[in-house]
Amino acid sequence: MARLGLGPDWTCLLANDIDPKKVATYQANFGKKEIVHGDVYKLRSGDLPGRADLAWASFPCQDLSLAGNRAGLAGERSGAFWGFWQAISSLSAENRAPRLLVLENVTGALSSHGGQDFRELAQAVFSLGYDFGALVIDAVHFLPQSRPRLFVVCQKRGEQYRPELVADAPIRPWHNEAVYQAYSSLPSHLGAVWRWWRLPIPKPRQLNLADMLERDDDVSTWHSDAETSRLLSMMSPTNLEKVKVAQASGERTVGTIYKRTRNEERLGRVQRAEVRFDGIAGCLRTPGGGSSRQIILVVDKKKIRSRLLTVREAANLMGVPKSADYAIPENYNDGYHIFGDGLAVPAVSFLREHLLDRLTGPALDRPTVMTIAAE
Repeated sequence: MARLGLGPDWTCLLANDIDPKKVATYQANFGKKEIVHGDVYKLRSGDLPGRADLAWASFPCQDLSLAGNRAGLAGERSGAFWGFWQAISSLSAENRAPRLLVLENVTGALSSHGGQDFRELAQAVFSLGYDFGALVIDAVHFLPQSRPRLFVVCQKRGEQYRPELVADAPIRPWHNEAVYQAYSSLPSHLGAVWRWWRLPIPKPRQLNLADMLERDDDVSTWHSDAETSRLLSMMSPTNLEKVKVAQASGERTVGTIYKRTRNEERLGRVQRAEVRFDGIAGCLRTPGGGSSRQIILVVDKKKIRSRLLTVREAANLMGVPKSADYAIPENYNDGYHIFGDGLAVPAVSFLREHLLDRLTGPALDRPTVMTIAAE
C-alpha cells in the first residue's frame, strides 16, 4: 500500500517482508522481481541495489500500540526497526544512503515507555546523518475511516530543501499534542535537527461510510436474527440509545461495531458492542492478538441487520483500487489481516505529493524507493 500511495513516478528497487501472505499479495499485483521474502535482519548491503532516493519502513506496531504489550522497540516484532536501521547503516558505510527515510507506525510510538522509544528512534536516525520531523496523518481526512498514523520523515543532513516545506512552529492537524510532547522531550542535539514539516490543509472529505460498502443484495454473510439480537444485548444503554435514535429517524442508517472489553463499576470486566453512526468506520485492525473484527450494522426503521465487514470493503476503506486487475486475498482472515495492518493509500499519496516529491526535487525524473517493511 506504500507503493500504491507513492504512485507510478517512483520506481521500486527493493521490497521486503517476512509475512508470506503479504509477500504473495505484493507478487500478485507487482510481480516477483524486487520483493524479498525474509527477515529484515538478514538483508545485507549486497541485497540493496544502487542508491535509492527513499527508504520506507513500516515496521510492526504491536509492541508500540496502546492495545499491545508495550514492549517497545526492544520487543520481538517492533524491534524489526533495528533490522531496517542496520540495513541503512550498511548503505551509509558504502556512501549509498538514501536521501530520505520515512518511518511509519502507530501514534503510540510517540509515547511508548514515556517517550523513551521515540527518543531512541530519533537518536538512531540522527546517528545515520539525518535531520527529521514527525507528522500524524489521519486517514479520515481522505477516507471514512478513523486511522491516525505517525510518519517520521528524515532527510540526509546537508541536502537542500525548499524553505516553504518547513514551518517555524507546529501546524494543526499534522502536529498534535503528542507530536509536540515527543519533540519537547528530545535532548538538545536532537531538537536542533528537528523539522516542523509543512503540509497543506486537505480539502473536505467527500466519501461517507455508506459509499465504501457493497450492495446489501451482493453480500451473503448477514448474521442471523439471533446473532444480531446478541450484539444488541451486549450494548450499554448509551449505545442502545444510538440504535433507537437511528430507528426513529425513519431513514436507512449504517454504522459500525467493535467489541471491546470494559471495566464497569457494577459488573466488572464485561464485553461490550460499541456502535458509531457518524459515517466513519473505526480503525481497521488485524484479526490476531484478540482484536475483534469490525461489524456493519444497518438500521432501517424496525429492521436491524448485522454482518462482518467484507474484505473488499476493508480494501475500500484503505483506498485500495476497486478494479478487476488489482488482486486482493480471497481468504477472509488473510485479507482482513493485510488491510488491517496496512497503510491508507491516499494518506501516503498526500505525503508524497506535498512533501516527498518536493524534497527529492526536479533533478530526478524517476525517483527510486526501497520499501523495507517487516512483520
